Amino acid sequence: MKKTILIIILFIANILLFAQDISLSRVEPPFWWTGFKNRQLQLMIYGKNISQATVSIKSPDVALVRVNKVENPDYLFLDLLIQPLNRRTNIMITFINKGKQVAGCHYELRMRKAGSADRVGFNANDVVYLLMPDRFANGDTTNDNLPGMFETTDRNNPDGRHGGDIKGIMDHLGYIQDLGATAIWINPLLENNMKKYSYHGYSTTDYYNIDARFGRNEDYIRLSDSIHKKGMKLIMDMIFNHCGLEHWWMKALPSPDWLNNWPEFTRTSYRAGTMVDPYLSAYDSRQFVKGWFDQTMPDLNQHNPYLAKYLIQNSIWWIEYAGLDGIRQDTYPYCYKDFMADWDKAVLKEYPRFNIVGECWVTNPAGVAYWQKDAKNRDHYNSFLPSVFDFPMYDALRLGFMEDDGWNTGILRLYDILSQDLSYPDPSHIVIFSDNHDVNRYFDSQKDDIRKVKMGLAFVLTTRGIPEIYYGTEILMTTGDDQGDGQKRKDFPGGWPKDLHNAFTASGRDAPQNDMFQYLHNLLNWRKNKEVIHSGKLKQFVPNDGLYVYFRYNQHDTVMVVMNNNKYETKVVNRNVCNEFLKNFHRGKEIISGSEITDPDHLSVAPKSVMIIEFKH
Repeated sequence: MKKTILIIILFIANILLFAQDISLSRVEPPFWWTGFKNRQLQLMIYGKNISQATVSIKSPDVALVRVNKVENPDYLFLDLLIQPLNRRTNIMITFINKGKQVAGCHYELRMRKAGSADRVGFNANDVVYLLMPDRFANGDTTNDNLPGMFETTDRNNPDGRHGGDIKGIMDHLGYIQDLGATAIWINPLLENNMKKYSYHGYSTTDYYNIDARFGRNEDYIRLSDSIHKKGMKLIMDMIFNHCGLEHWWMKALPSPDWLNNWPEFTRTSYRAGTMVDPYLSAYDSRQFVKGWFDQTMPDLNQHNPYLAKYLIQNSIWWIEYAGLDGIRQDTYPYCYKDFMADWDKAVLKEYPRFNIVGECWVTNPAGVAYWQKDAKNRDHYNSFLPSVFDFPMYDALRLGFMEDDGWNTGILRLYDILSQDLSYPDPSHIVIFSDNHDVNRYFDSQKDDIRKVKMGLAFVLTTRGIPEIYYGTEILMTTGDDQGDGQKRKDFPGGWPKDLHNAFTASGRDAPQNDMFQYLHNLLNWRKNKEVIHSGKLKQFVPNDGLYVYFRYNQHDTVMVVMNNNKYETKVVNRNVCNEFLKNFHRGKEIISGSEITDPDHLSVAPKSVMIIEFKH
């Protein structure tokens, strides 16, 4: 009898222990919205042995279509169908084992914001200001070092965390607005809880939370609201190719194919150009797409259907939650391109006027154009990606003003790249830039010659496309002797309480810095309301003797840009060359100097300088 009782007690104890072993730790996305065109939603459910539970949802608002189990018993993927609703609601998700509820959660469905689907993304009307949050300004020193976060601040280490944060950005929105930028692209703010080298933000460890050292999700919402109140737009940096090695799911992946795995560590070839090669080998394709970007950056397999849906929903979640006006997608060609097309379509289905720009680092126009929406590709691939970065023009801008002018050198490089715009489905919708967070500063590439920097930036701001300015360009920030990434991303002077100089103010800048700031300030604020620059036609003339002339024009306005790339000689524009335009005008205004042009027949341009002349019809 005693033995029987003992067996019964042990049996009951095992049942209780088994029940206690089932728990719920995460539900992602953490909440969702009603009113999307796509009413399907897939929830990632994570918790110890959660797949051993039966899932129940009793709600007229949501139907549980399917419960998907994967190799890891700690995960479930729930397919839901949201009924057409115009109200906010909560549903109860319960997890039952052996007839008892072992876990449960209230899942919130919010209403979409009014006009959310109609938001207009960043475009050629805008000038994008790119900043790295850890290096821009430290507005809240209390979040520099936090419990549970591996890396602490060390401003003496160029590759360490320096303490910049969301509060620092908010404190200086007026500065960015005054400069004349109309959109802000912020390098990744999501959690990067890595043991070192985490400041840059490209090793995501949580896709639904802002890194606590930058602030909280609520702080990001406040930042977005503040940016919009100032009439500017917000662009979020996203990464689908890889995550961080310390991501919470790396401790127990949902399935073995969640990552692109190799027998031993295998690095990507970094040769993005191979993906447009009509003669591409399977070996090179595999090496590029499946290779890891770095040992600390596991390569995500977007062909896993659950991961694919996870990433798509994560993008839509952030757009709706934070009111984003654009996305910059990192290492775009490194992902499976069929998935990326599906992602673009899914986002644009919900936000038809939204904009996404992909980092397609290829050095020839045809190779970049392959990735833009509706490109006439031989393999019939359509990315559905609205915008790409103009990396070929970036190369031309670094060399064009440094070289002597020859048959295919010097300023002719700019002309040649523009002449290949026939490759792009929409050249007006590509992002043009002189530098960014991955390359040495433009001021360095021009050998600290402010004249050449001004010429390059004048071109960026008056040619076709969407201009991007890297933070600190306006105050002539440099990379210095150390060419490491940390030096390309130096702290903005004045962003930290004990900085000796505050370049956010005129009094904290030296004379050359104020000269450069004022130059950009005038040019950007002039450009804001110039439809002729935003969407006007472009006509260029072959550079001759170091003199390059092009026009932007529409039925109301004409703007003439003249660049003299000669080192020492003043040049006079040959009226006969561009008479098709100049014959219609007798007076104009040079917008940089503010001087009146009363004799367009004799335009004299100083060496290494640019004139921007506005004519009225």
